[in-house]
Amino acid sequence: MSHHSPEICVQDVTWSVGGATILDGVTCRAPSRRFTGLIGPNGSGKTSLLSAVARLTRPDRGHVMIGDQRAVEMDRREFARTVALVEQHSATELQLTVEQIVELGAIPHRGGWARPATVGTADVVTESLAMAGIGGLRHRLWQSLSGGEKQKTQLARAFAQRPCVLLLDEPTNHLDVAASLELLDLIRRRGLTTVAAMHDLTLAAMYCDHLVVLSGGRVVTEGSPDEVLTTEMLADVYGIDAIVQPHPRTGRPMVVLCSPAAVDAERTLT
Repeated sequence: MSHHSPEICVQDVTWSVGGATILDGVTCRAPSRRFTGLIGPNGSGKTSLLSAVARLTRPDRGHVMIGDQRAVEMDRREFARTVALVEQHSATELQLTVEQIVELGAIPHRGGWARPATVGTADVVTESLAMAGIGGLRHRLWQSLSGGEKQKTQLARAFAQRPCVLLLDEPTNHLDVAASLELLDLIRRRGLTTVAAMHDLTLAAMYCDHLVVLSGGRVVTEGSPDEVLTTEMLADVYGIDAIVQPHPRTGRPMVVLCSPAAVDAERTLT
């Protein structure tokens, strides 16, 4: 696993589809070796921004810098050795075992013609399974796994790329609370430059070092959770009534949601 985890800088990225502007002059950063969360309501551009960083889409304008290199100028193998993406829907119809899926991640490190493999694939697979805490699932079929086990398998596949940058699209979607906490702990412990699109504000506040708030394809604000998570921002961007207070144990900001109906009922009673 590389210890050189570069900063990511997104500079004036604009991307449209069929005349609709999806990303509108997005400029933001993901600091080196920190966990950056992309937050904002559905349709704000989180997944699209992640796709631009992962080179799945090519912006109409602007560019993504990974360290001092433009992402589009890196060759495919170099990019795959630098950046790993864990997508939200990683379904496979094939009868693959966990081990076989994780092996796919090691492909960028295998030798091409007359090029020796940089590291034995078997070693990389074993190490990646251990990092994701699923050594015992090695021979299980993908179809037999729980949601949390599938996410850890995809994470192990990403680790097998031995990336410097880890991108995740709503990694805790469909996971229960315990599985979500376990997965985010695993990701944080790797200490890579990490960018995750997140919809759960409680988890974003707990795990992220840096937050980028998107709304309507634009960056509203970015900074530490303390700077970004405010009652005003949550009202403006999400249209919700919420209280932000320090967590009693960690001191990190904690978002306490208020139901509109409950607030109305309370007003009626007083």
